[in-house]
Amino acid sequence: MDVPMKTGPAEDQQETKQYKVLPILFAMLLSGFIGLFSETALNVAITPLMGLLQVGPTTIQWLTTGYLLVMGILVPISGLLLQWFTTRQLFTTSLIFSIAGTIVAALAPSFEVLMVARVLQAVGTALLLPLMFNTILVIFPIEKRGSAMGLIGLVIMFAPASGPAISGLILANLSWHWIFWISLPFFIISIVCGLLFLPNISKLTKPKIDILSIVLSTLGFGGIVYGFSSAGGHGEAGGGWTSPVVIAALLIGGISLLIFCIRQLRMEQPVMNLRAFKFPMFTIGLILVFICMMIILSSMLILPMYLQQGMALTALAAGLILLPGSLLNGLLSPIMGRLFDKFGPKWLVIIGLAVVSVILFMYTGINAATPVGMIIAMHLFMMVGISMIMMPAQTNGLNQLPSEFYPHGTAIMNTLQQVAGAIGTALAVSILSAGQTGYLSHIANPQSPENQLAGFTVGIQHAFIFALVLSLIGLICSFFIKRVQVGNQAGQGPMH
Repeated sequence: MDVPMKTGPAEDQQETKQYKVLPILFAMLLSGFIGLFSETALNVAITPLMGLLQVGPTTIQWLTTGYLLVMGILVPISGLLLQWFTTRQLFTTSLIFSIAGTIVAALAPSFEVLMVARVLQAVGTALLLPLMFNTILVIFPIEKRGSAMGLIGLVIMFAPASGPAISGLILANLSWHWIFWISLPFFIISIVCGLLFLPNISKLTKPKIDILSIVLSTLGFGGIVYGFSSAGGHGEAGGGWTSPVVIAALLIGGISLLIFCIRQLRMEQPVMNLRAFKFPMFTIGLILVFICMMIILSSMLILPMYLQQGMALTALAAGLILLPGSLLNGLLSPIMGRLFDKFGPKWLVIIGLAVVSVILFMYTGINAATPVGMIIAMHLFMMVGISMIMMPAQTNGLNQLPSEFYPHGTAIMNTLQQVAGAIGTALAVSILSAGQTGYLSHIANPQSPENQLAGFTVGIQHAFIFALVLSLIGLICSFFIKRVQVGNQAGQGPMH
């Protein structure tokens, strides 16, 4: 299937380009799926890996924290990379890193080697995600973009959600190394497909590289992600908000980020063009995506915790309970994309946030007696709501940007999703702990298993109240969303 694409008013005189979108999409989506699957596939194996690799919880958590940290550092500068390197160069490099990381992980004899593998994998995924968004924006005309973004939504939501369930099945029958061996052939298929069919689609402007901006971005986003990730670690691995390392990371991150933002706004050729925030639908879309990511990732952490610790289910059972909702979310993403192309974002987003708010309100009453069927049903409805918010808000926001802002817009959106994940999970775990501690401090016998469970349940309920407040803020914002008209898109100023 070939899609004709005009690249903008300034280039109207140029002939319309034809892209073989199916093989391009296939290569991008398959590699993106396996990359994001690898991100969560190891989560189920964390506990057995502590024994096998002879490390403690604080050390093993680095397999997740390190991955998030690399993403938080590399994704912000992806806008610059997209303007310096061709599509084929970036795609091939990202796949080489992913394949190398996967092979090293599959052969890893020790924690240190596995850690190196996770860093290599994170580099591959960090390069691929913004490239995937940017490619969709270039090869699809605005009126067909919703459907294409819906397919990305399928990958971004279903891949991380399927990770724990699939790796749980692998661990029940094979060693943890097979989590990586099974991923390898898919990466190889992707790179072959990309080399055969992927053209160079981005226009290279090669802006001046500002080293200070890159250092500030690394310290800023890296500090924020590391600080929140460490503060939100639970059990022995938890740094806690009073930890000097957490305070220092958040302070350095916050100050660096502030200087980075001021510097970007003063530069003619910024590393990350924050002038994208002048476009109101982009800003509203970004706020909604940020809130959505906080809700998804915090609930994806606290729900399995409650299913395992509060309801005494196995990790595999917890993964399987959450799988139907995540599957449905992935399958609905392309359908929501088509609805978005037809009707615009407003009512999809408003109804989606209303559904999510109702379900989160129901979750605030969760306890050990809540039937598993009820939890599956609530999770299904929540994921339907999420599918109505994420893709329409994201696509509508990016649609408003002129084509020269595409690399920056995708970099900002992908960066803030990483930051939202770190902040959402950290705050959810802290609220959970505070609720549990507060409950147990007023009890005569806090050590009894019954009281421990009751305290944990109160903590979980408080964490869901936090998610509910977030979704209500999102609901208020959603009333301001407007469809971006095709005429308002490339090369034109902000829509008022």
